[in-house]
Amino acid sequence: MAYALDTFGLVVNLNKKGVRELVEQIVQWLESKGRSVLIHENTARALGLARLGVSQNHLVERAQCMIVFGGDGTLLRTARKVARSGTPIIGVNLGHLGFLTEIDVPEALPALEKLLHDEYYIEERMMLEASVYREGRMVEHLAGLNDAVIAKGAFARLILLETYVNDDYVNTYPSDGLIVASPTGSTAYSLSAGGPLVTPELDLLLLTPICSHNLWSRPMIFAPDSIIKVVILSSQGEVMLTVDGQHGFSLNKNDQVVVKRASAKAKFIRLEGRNFFELLRKKLTEDGERNGA
Repeated sequence: MAYALDTFGLVVNLNKKGVRELVEQIVQWLESKGRSVLIHENTARALGLARLGVSQNHLVERAQCMIVFGGDGTLLRTARKVARSGTPIIGVNLGHLGFLTEIDVPEALPALEKLLHDEYYIEERMMLEASVYREGRMVEHLAGLNDAVIAKGAFARLILLETYVNDDYVNTYPSDGLIVASPTGSTAYSLSAGGPLVTPELDLLLLTPICSHNLWSRPMIFAPDSIIKVVILSSQGEVMLTVDGQHGFSLNKNDQVVVKRASAKAKFIRLEGRNFFELLRKKLTEDGERNGA
């Protein structure tokens, strides 16, 4: 359900070409419409807009909507930061074709005009949380939108991952790793590892082995309230837990990684019905062309 938006938070990937000029244009336009704009203080200074700078906590608490300038990676980072506050997000795509960003640069102002006129809806996406237990004590807790990945380092041998679902033993995987993915993450690393595609409105958990040396090991799908526990049985070489490909934590032998559905959901602003299958075809075609297929 749409509601009037008066205060906008801007999240900006400064490494994207042309982003400074675009952000300046958007800020001027929003302020001309009587809207307030907030930017993290460090980013605001870098953009020459120090007057708009606020702390991270203030940004999350005050903004009614986050406009993210970047690609899916920037949007994933933002989703993790604002999920607890319930702040909705809309992405302006400055990367490759993305599944999460909503607006392409040429249509930025007409799209934001719809936003100001309440012509949008909120789409909720399931998130994951991963906890690491070491000798019975939690030593790390991470949240993500796409996936939690347990994987070996560059020079490690195969790793053994003893896996349970709701305390029922599933398998011990001799593999390069395991991916626990959300429906949103089904189009990311899990897809590359042979996992199934899932439409994003579903709530469920995907378990996808990475290069398993058991030929009968296959991706599995579990109910959204399931709790997946993975025990690290290997002692040689580096093993890492990575969430959304952005936040990592080093694992030891006998560590237990517990992954489940997060209590918070990511909220994305949509201006019109996006055709998931059209996006998927474009993405797969783009990837094929980039890889010379």
